[in-house]
Amino acid sequence: MPETSRARRRLFDLALWVLLSVPVLLRSDPNDGGSWFQVAAGVTVLGGCVAVSRRWPLLPLAVTVAASLPATLELFTPSYSLALVAFGYLAGRRQDHTRGSLWLFGAVAAVGLLLTRLTGTSLGPWFTLLLALALAIVAPWLVGRYVRQYDRLVRSGWELADRMEREQAAVADRERLRERSRIAGDMHDSLGHDLALIAVRAGALEVDPGLGPEQQRAAGDLRRAAAEATERLRDVIGVLREEGAGAPTTPPDETVGELVDRARASGLGVTLRGAPPELAGMTGRALYGVVREGLTNAAKHAPGAAVTVEVRESGPRVTVRVENGPGEGAGPGEGAGPPASGGSGLVGLDERVRLAGGTLTHGPVRGGGFALEAVLPRRAPAAVPVAPTSARELDRARRRVREDLVRAIWIPLALLVALAVLTAGVAVWSQSRSYLEPDNYARLLVGQAYAEIVEDLPDHALEAPPAGLPPEPAGVDECRYYRATVFAEVPVYRLCFTGGRLVSAAELP
Repeated sequence: MPETSRARRRLFDLALWVLLSVPVLLRSDPNDGGSWFQVAAGVTVLGGCVAVSRRWPLLPLAVTVAASLPATLELFTPSYSLALVAFGYLAGRRQDHTRGSLWLFGAVAAVGLLLTRLTGTSLGPWFTLLLALALAIVAPWLVGRYVRQYDRLVRSGWELADRMEREQAAVADRERLRERSRIAGDMHDSLGHDLALIAVRAGALEVDPGLGPEQQRAAGDLRRAAAEATERLRDVIGVLREEGAGAPTTPPDETVGELVDRARASGLGVTLRGAPPELAGMTGRALYGVVREGLTNAAKHAPGAAVTVEVRESGPRVTVRVENGPGEGAGPGEGAGPPASGGSGLVGLDERVRLAGGTLTHGPVRGGGFALEAVLPRRAPAAVPVAPTSARELDRARRRVREDLVRAIWIPLALLVALAVLTAGVAVWSQSRSYLEPDNYARLLVGQAYAEIVEDLPDHALEAPPAGLPPEPAGVDECRYYRATVFAEVPVYRLCFTGGRLVSAAELP
């Protein structure tokens, strides 16, 4: 960690300690800070809590609650209330998980209820404790969780933005390499085809009887040089192609018919069967590539052989087949097509046909020769867009943050609802213990001893009569009040006793 960040954290912790110590130093409540010994102990404990709050965020909150409960069961004390709010916020802000906080909140509520029952007091202080727990601890904790998740989302956004910039630079580099690969592929296909046609013309001159031996020998040298140049071109272009690159997608601006005418004019015996359709996009480029590759292979590996280009249309598909016979002077298995060691043009052609949604087959035919056949759809399938990796990661980060926010909010809210339901249930239960049923009240008779009617009375009477009731009769020893309904304070039943006997029973509105 940089020295400036460490100093800034120490300064923040020191300022927080001073701020939390001010209410303790004021000694505003004799119950929680009346003596200077209590003040010194409180300031020391707060200093320790601030010191460990970064490493153990829940420990300062638990210690502050433990320091507040002995002073009052209601948990709210002038000396430590600010500390409860601050440590509740810091616990939500600094804690990774929520489970420990939820266990602490539940433990505070349970301990408060246990202390209330052990001291024999009513449940009123416990209800106040639950309210203080919700407002002074849980609410700041929720704010801290929200701030933490928001900062996490912002930080993830900046990290992903930086990664996206790096990926965009890498994508630009890959695009440049891919473009070079496409240019290399076009150079291989176009120049290789032209060199093959030069070799065909040189071969025709080599066997022309009108030329002398020297001219025929020169034509043969030219044919062999063209073939060697084609091989060297293939090797050089193979170096320029990037590994795993697809087929080139930019054909020359000529149709299949023009390509066949140019090959025929160069001396290649080509027969075109069928009218090549005008296909757009990847399908048209794949059709052109199949014919060009077939003519190039025939001129290169089977010079002098007859070549047939056949195009058939069948519904939504187009079939193109380029077939050549064995070359002149070829022995068995020779002059049929690409040698087993080559065929790089067929690999690229197969990728091009696949991208267009078609299939490519090739191989020797009966009687010697080689055939290249492709089945293409009239319209290439639409490419499925793929979301960038950085965009997918950003979407996952957002979902994760939203889930954490929902978990950080609804779990404490569910806890508060459960506490509210429990509080209401306890209130109803405590009120029901002072509820005198009308049938039991009707059986009471003036003059009966208390021991005779105790079984019909509730376990507890009201601690104090509701305000606004008529004064009690004169001369009685005591009067007890019981609820006439469970949920309302009035009406009530007033039973007055003298010498242990019932002397008055009335229902007061």
